[in-house]
Amino acid sequence: MRTIEIFDTTLRDGEQSPGVNISTNEKVEIALQLEKLGVTRIEAGFAAASPGDQKSVAEVAKRVKNSTIVSLARAVKDDMDKAYEALRNAENASLHVFLATSPIHREFKLNMSKEQVLQRAVEAVTYAKKYFKEVQFSAEDAARTEIDFLKQVVEAVIKAGATTVNIPDTVGYMTPIEYGNIFRELKKVPGADLIRLSCHCHDDLGMAVANSLAAIEGGATQVEGTINGIGERAGNAALEEVALALETRKDYYQATTKLNLKEIARTSQLVSRLTGMIVPGNKAVVGANAFAHESGIHQDGVLKNVTTYEIIRPESVGFKSNKLVLGKHSGRHAFKEKLVELGVTLEQEEVNAAFAAFKILCDKKKEITDDDILALVDTKMERGPEAFQLESVQLAYGNISVPTASVRLLRADGSVCEEAACGNGSVDSIYKAIDRATGEDVTLVDYKILSVTHGKDALGEVYVRLQQGDLSVTGRGVSTDVLEASAVAYIRAVNKILERRNESMPVAVN
Repeated sequence: MRTIEIFDTTLRDGEQSPGVNISTNEKVEIALQLEKLGVTRIEAGFAAASPGDQKSVAEVAKRVKNSTIVSLARAVKDDMDKAYEALRNAENASLHVFLATSPIHREFKLNMSKEQVLQRAVEAVTYAKKYFKEVQFSAEDAARTEIDFLKQVVEAVIKAGATTVNIPDTVGYMTPIEYGNIFRELKKVPGADLIRLSCHCHDDLGMAVANSLAAIEGGATQVEGTINGIGERAGNAALEEVALALETRKDYYQATTKLNLKEIARTSQLVSRLTGMIVPGNKAVVGANAFAHESGIHQDGVLKNVTTYEIIRPESVGFKSNKLVLGKHSGRHAFKEKLVELGVTLEQEEVNAAFAAFKILCDKKKEITDDDILALVDTKMERGPEAFQLESVQLAYGNISVPTASVRLLRADGSVCEEAACGNGSVDSIYKAIDRATGEDVTLVDYKILSVTHGKDALGEVYVRLQQGDLSVTGRGVSTDVLEASAVAYIRAVNKILERRNESMPVAVN
């Protein structure tokens, strides 16, 4: 039984999803959860892309102890220097250096010959080895590279000291048989049996997971992907799907991972909340309908024996029924114990803030569920200084009158700004008032309301996507009042725009 190592790039490739902007504290929170999940390597970002990215990589490297922390870098000395600076405090660190190898990239992007690409790749790995014991080399667009030249590149970087060689299907072009055969060929390269062969698949044709599994059959020993399959364009291979396929079909693949599968649901929900990318109901493994049965025939079969229509037990990936275990009479100790049970680690100040919010929620809601607590805790996590915070919102509305909203915002320097505005509806008037108060000219691109749990008193989650010039960001708010949640989500998105404007834009790579 082979062990397949897991390389998670949710914080780097996943963040390249349009409109997704994860703060440093949110990246740390996700990274710590990935550590609990048992991920071997966590790609924390692209340190050279911006000062914000370098800071995030450094903070993740400082906090995570059991997983190897990785930074991406181009085959450029300055990129590798910045990655080293960001990773120098990591318990375990690795550099991920990449260079395109395919004919189309050589001609149109790099304007380099095969010989020049080969030389640059070797020089990059050689330079990286001065800093890092572990160096991963990625041949960008490897899947569309001539196999003889790809073998040349792989052999050369192995000799230069690469400990992992990654073969990306950068544009999701391959079929499973084609992609698996690439790995069979690369296994013949001298030294290939001494290093990790890694696969990195994109989902442009919906085959990222199938291609990743085909790579394993072909000899890959590491799989790269993201939680929920998020990422540029159509996304990456969904790691939870790869892991469950290997677990469920051990008899076929003769391979497994070291992931703690019971942390999958929690990890999926956390990534969904912090990125604003909603998990579709029919999503494999972690979707709301993944373990639901509506057909009478299916229900009858499951009642008689669950294996008739379920090949995965919901408990195996961390799903369980919500139960009312905490209420308004619960104390701080019980609340902290519940957080431990849910796998949440908070600083004492964050626990105090979350507990205070929990008590307020108890006065508004009859039943408090695990999902309520997770959503509430997430909104109270320390997010660092914000340009604006909502202090109050007032609304005048009637179906025969013009909706009018007034907002009171607290600036980072402690000053207060108040504005009012009319709009086409309640949300529109709130957002126009916020625009006046912040002085920002933004466009609302997307607006979603979700229910955290069920019932009239359920917490409402609001996601917004704002556009300002080339900047596209998301914001999230949670409250029993969806109008308050709408205001909070909008202000958080505005804060992200202000933060991003102070940084250079990240370089997008696959």
